[in-house]
Amino acid sequence: MDLLTKTLFLCLALALANGAPAPGADEEADAHVAVPDRCEGIEFDAITPDEKGTTFFFKGCHVWKGFHGPAQLSNEVFKELSGINHSHVDAAFRMHNTENTDVHDHIFFFQGDKVFSYYNHTLEDGYPKQIQEQFPGIPSHLDAAVECPRGECTADSVLFFKGHDVHVYDISTKQVKTKNWPHLPVCTSVLRWLEHYYCFHGHNFTRFNPVSGVVNGTYPKDARNYFMKCPNFGHGSHSMVPKCSDIKIDAITTDDAGKTYLFRGPMYMRLDTHRDGLHPFQITRTWKELTNGVDAVFSFMDKIYMIKVEL
Repeated sequence: MDLLTKTLFLCLALALANGAPAPGADEEADAHVAVPDRCEGIEFDAITPDEKGTTFFFKGCHVWKGFHGPAQLSNEVFKELSGINHSHVDAAFRMHNTENTDVHDHIFFFQGDKVFSYYNHTLEDGYPKQIQEQFPGIPSHLDAAVECPRGECTADSVLFFKGHDVHVYDISTKQVKTKNWPHLPVCTSVLRWLEHYYCFHGHNFTRFNPVSGVVNGTYPKDARNYFMKCPNFGHGSHSMVPKCSDIKIDAITTDDAGKTYLFRGPMYMRLDTHRDGLHPFQITRTWKELTNGVDAVFSFMDKIYMIKVEL
């Protein structure tokens, strides 16, 4: 029996145990839970950034903090999440793009028919609540959830996934529209990162349009090549970002939305806020015609102009 299967069986046993646990029983059981290795290939239960931009990956009783490092018990980070029969996290998202200061930068976790709201890793007063109380019209036992701000969706919204149904919750009006996307894999977790939306299924992911669900490009792709640092995995641009003193930047510009682009050879990096960090991409990923990099760039009137001198 492999390590992941053992972990799932133990978590299930904890969830189905009858009667109240003896004092200290939870701690004793937790101490014997085998620690999974996401580099072996894991289907995550939920993925979400926190208010500082750190991404958390949940599986069963465990959570990983960031794109590298070992797992730890999730109740060591968000202790109240273990309070409902040790059930795993069904879905999670960070509420960031909203004018409602009461929930701005709060993380919402979903377990069964309950929702938890955390800020600065502290459970807010009055939680957990029934999902219907916080998000009217949204079903229980969700598969995944992700925020979708205005401009990427029609209005500031949250996308709730259950099977092939996607429930689009308008944050302002609290209205729900349900779509069916049978062409998209059933997502066990969804992550929004740098304005792109990623549906995770198995140890793979598929990037999709948050309005139509359309998938462009060659998918699925192995998450271990992009969203974590694993031995013998990684795509062409998956590398540590060097210190500024060690590199020469070919060009740099900031667009009207405040996003900064740095260019070096065939690669570029984009920085929206310090929380997103820097990650290198192939220039042709966004500008397919720029096969030889750029010599200079500048922004003007909501456009980016790129100059390449061909000899």
